Amino acid sequence: MLEQRNLEPCIERSFEIIGKRWTGLIIYVLSSGPKRFSEIHKMIPDLSKRMLTERIKELEEHGIVVRYVIAERPIRTEYLLSKKGVALGNILGPIKDWANSYMQ
Repeated sequence: MLEQRNLEPCIERSFEIIGKRWTGLIIYVLSSGPKRFSEIHKMIPDLSKRMLTERIKELEEHGIVVRYVIAERPIRTEYLLSKKGVALGNILGPIKDWANSYMQ
């Protein structure tokens, strides 16, 4: 019989964050480089603007995404992965290979 183990709180919290709908796709899209809000929305068209705003704010709060304001005329805002976000993106990257092999 297998011994029952409780998950470590940090593991459980990590899956709570990345397991939310759209979060993985947002991280995947940003793994190719900084994007403006509209660019992210175009790449994930089924994601509503309201939900995109909510998920980006959550990812910012967790230090995964950084909001970067470019002070030119017109003022632009871009989103990019932090160091922590890049590390997470590297872990999520192999999902593309799995999807191409098994989700066709």
